[in-house]
Amino acid sequence: MPSAQAAGTRAGSTISNTATASFDNGAGTQSVDSNKIDLLVDELLDVTVASNDPADVPTAPGATSQRLTFSVTNKGNGQEAFTLTPIANAGGDDYDPSVTHIYIDNGDGVFDPATDTLYIAGSNGPLLDPEQSATIFVVAATPATVGDGDRGIVSLVAAANTGTGTPGTSFAGAGEGGGDAVVGATGADGEDSGAYAVSAATVALIKSASVADPFGGSDPVPGAVITYTITANVAGSGSVTGLTINDNIPADTSYVAGSMTLGGSGLTDNADGDAGTYNGAAISVALGTIAGGQTRTVTFRTTIN
Repeated sequence: MPSAQAAGTRAGSTISNTATASFDNGAGTQSVDSNKIDLLVDELLDVTVASNDPADVPTAPGATSQRLTFSVTNKGNGQEAFTLTPIANAGGDDYDPSVTHIYIDNGDGVFDPATDTLYIAGSNGPLLDPEQSATIFVVAATPATVGDGDRGIVSLVAAANTGTGTPGTSFAGAGEGGGDAVVGATGADGEDSGAYAVSAATVALIKSASVADPFGGSDPVPGAVITYTITANVAGSGSVTGLTINDNIPADTSYVAGSMTLGGSGLTDNADGDAGTYNGAAISVALGTIAGGQTRTVTFRTTIN
């Protein structure tokens, strides 16, 4: 889309001009004025849309209320209202975000649905003076089926309510101040795009067991000690929260008190300041928030009855 220039003289202004001629007809210097020419300045319809996000906006599978931010600027020379249209299915990405709301910022640049204006198509588009800008928040949801690293693009189009079209298209009498309205270089419908980037994580849990019998071997006989090792592998560019490993003590075995470890460090069995607990039937280790690319290893021991 061609870029718009500064608005220039306000639409509806009158440019007046009168020519004067001076002469000497033998009776001294005289002058005469021409008729006055008044020109009513027409309204130029121009608008730009620009993404305000410096990078893709992070999102996650199933996330709601993720936000893109745009600026809509009236580059024309008259006050103009604009219709806002999001486009989320134009292709060139991995999935289509589901646009749920558009908000017009109240002027503080901070998204707050309680104080910003919910945009209702065809009803309350931003009304802007020349060179005035409005911050627009586009809110969307992310499908639960997306994968880590997927991108979803949303474009925002702002179109002059007076009319759009090929540059130079004129709308008779529709300009501010009673003149015509003329479509400018942008076609009176600016557009720009922003994108969401999925940052997701998955967990793979791997469990193994080793046996030490009372005779120095590895046979699972009564009295043998089983050491269980559970490794949680977190993959992806995102993080998981509230990750907890739980494991029931197997039947016909008894838990070895104080045998839990996390990353090789011992844990107590009681519900206290560390991550581990044993409730008489199962062990539980709270790992908290773990970023993709990290692992956590838990061990505990039981004795075969």
